[in-house]
Amino acid sequence: MPETLTLLSALFVVFCGALTQGLIGFGLAIVASPLLYLIDPTMVPIPVLFMGFTIACLTLLKSKQHLAFKGLEFALLGRIPGGILGTVLLLVAPKPILGIAIGFIVVIAVGLNMLKLHCPINRLSLFIAGILSGIFGNVAAIGGPPLAILFANKEANQFRAALSAFFIFSSLISIAILAFAGLVTLAHIMTALLLLPAVLLGHVTAKKLAQHINKNHIRVATHILCSVSALIIIIESLIVLH
Repeated sequence: MPETLTLLSALFVVFCGALTQGLIGFGLAIVASPLLYLIDPTMVPIPVLFMGFTIACLTLLKSKQHLAFKGLEFALLGRIPGGILGTVLLLVAPKPILGIAIGFIVVIAVGLNMLKLHCPINRLSLFIAGILSGIFGNVAAIGGPPLAILFANKEANQFRAALSAFFIFSSLISIAILAFAGLVTLAHIMTALLLLPAVLLGHVTAKKLAQHINKNHIRVATHILCSVSALIIIIESLIVLH
């Protein structure tokens, strides 16, 4: 069980992540994972995956009428081999190497979101995005950017609905693979439950603030915060290696 100060810090981080996701459509994992890793590395990826599943369910409830599931099955198929590869990394890589990997995954995620690349949506691209999402998701709980690139041209509600549906099933796939590998413990589940109120509070707060916040400012601040966190993780991990 996390200590009081650790828990309070983690609750604040998760609240900020859920608030960000509620305001701009993404952000829980990309905000929470690097900061939680700095607070307590055991909180990444498993508790974040549980929280990501929760907020995906909440988001889909709000935008389910805009959901078009066609093609997502190919991304989910890709999530399986990608998740296995990510889990192998968790099992064999030393903690400093994982820290560096998580830092670079965050940097890549921020970079891809800022570039706003556009890729064609077809079975192959969905499958490849699913593989990358599985690797990123099982190492750092950040599986969204590969799919976000493909869905970037969709209308905002369709974007949220498609990503939420994918996250619901892909989070379960990742948790199942990690559990099969013996990496999911009761402590992870208890930590996720302790942090769950912050997810719910952030989601509700975002709904109330949505009309009063400049989303571009939130997006820029999120990119800066995540980049700084990622660099700190990378530097700390390099120091440990040497």
